[in-house]
Amino acid sequence: MARIQLQLPAKFSFQTEIPVRITDLNYGAHLGNDALLSMVHEARVQYLKSLGYSELNLEGAGLIMADSAIIYKGEGFYGDVLTVKVAAADLNKYGFDLYYHFSNQHGKEIAHAKTGLLCFDYTTRKLMALPEAAAEKLSVS
Repeated sequence: MARIQLQLPAKFSFQTEIPVRITDLNYGAHLGNDALLSMVHEARVQYLKSLGYSELNLEGAGLIMADSAIIYKGEGFYGDVLTVKVAAADLNKYGFDLYYHFSNQHGKEIAHAKTGLLCFDYTTRKLMALPEAAAEKLSVS
């Protein structure tokens, strides 16, 4: 079976820390896959906020997730504080990708992830073009 491959960007423009909570553990006593995807969401919201945006207002556009991919590199445990680096890439007419690099407080890689985001008008329920001003901010950050 072929494995998913992600080519992370060379540079990450944003970084945050997210602790592993007891509720983030699965029956294997390590970070669960559902909790990691929630951490991706939290990192995305913080990244957008750092640019003055939200998922519902990116220069007037909303965002909707088109796809996601996670590659697990190591285990996360209760009490770990994960450093999450975020970078925007692959900007196109309707959206962009966000890449995420997760590591623990000891520098051990935990995961790589990518989410594909599309600009969406929640009133008309249709895709819309990536606003030029947002594309400029995302390209620099």
